[in-house]
Amino acid sequence: MTERHSILLPIAAALLGVGLLSLMDAFMKVAALAAGAYSASILRSAMGTAIIAPIWLGGGGRWPSPSVLKLHLLRGTVSGFMALSFFYAITKLPLAEAIAISFIAPLIALYLAAVWLGEVIRKESILASILGLAGTVVIVSGRLGEAEYQTETLLGLGAIFFSAMLYAVNFIIIRKQALVSSPAEATTFHSGVACLVLLLFAPWFFTLPDPAALRDIAISAVLTVAGAFVLTWAYARAEAQVLVPMEYSGFLWAALFGWLFFGERVTASTLTGAVLIVIGCLLIAKRDKKPVQTEQSAV
Repeated sequence: MTERHSILLPIAAALLGVGLLSLMDAFMKVAALAAGAYSASILRSAMGTAIIAPIWLGGGGRWPSPSVLKLHLLRGTVSGFMALSFFYAITKLPLAEAIAISFIAPLIALYLAAVWLGEVIRKESILASILGLAGTVVIVSGRLGEAEYQTETLLGLGAIFFSAMLYAVNFIIIRKQALVSSPAEATTFHSGVACLVLLLFAPWFFTLPDPAALRDIAISAVLTVAGAFVLTWAYARAEAQVLVPMEYSGFLWAALFGWLFFGERVTASTLTGAVLIVIGCLLIAKRDKKPVQTEQSAV
């Protein structure tokens, strides 16, 4: 196989993986609108755990050491609320818009990494942050200018910003977790811990969805695991700096599925803001060999 063909395969896999996760978002939006974001989120985590745990155990998975388990518990807790707030947000906002705003998470993570990991903030990172902030302002101003239901819009915007902040924290945890855990183990505990944490609120918020919503949640769980594995396969075979741009195809996938599923349109302000945010993310990706994941690839 030539070098060109060897790199095309991981690129295609990365595009497919992001597409699968974007499709998952669409099915989760349908389920969350029908059953509520909480019930849909907790069931997706439970089903995802049921799918991935046998794979981890079948591959010789063992109970992690206390230090590694601590990371799993921390990431699972943060991820549970991150996913819940994200799925709530997409019931209030168009898919493409929510995805575009969520792209600011890696930019926020830059400053958290400086505080928690002692990483140096470069000039490119400062410029990237400015572009990300500008893009976010463009999207939010356009949304508020066109919103028919201001309260619902504000709730959605608040939820997506909260989710992005949690993913920025999650991003730091992932960097540590990747050094001490296999992808199958990390994914198993990620889903399992998130499910257990959210389960604490079940007496007040859980309602059993109807069969149609359960079907959509089950499809979402399968798409989550499939997307994660395809992306893992891709990143194991090509450098992150090659594949990172594929992550931002999530905006295009979200625009497509938002239109197909819900008749959502992409506004000029959303498109402009997304371009500014993505340029900012790519600036930091040029100097960072680690994957700069999007919100959807973490849920």
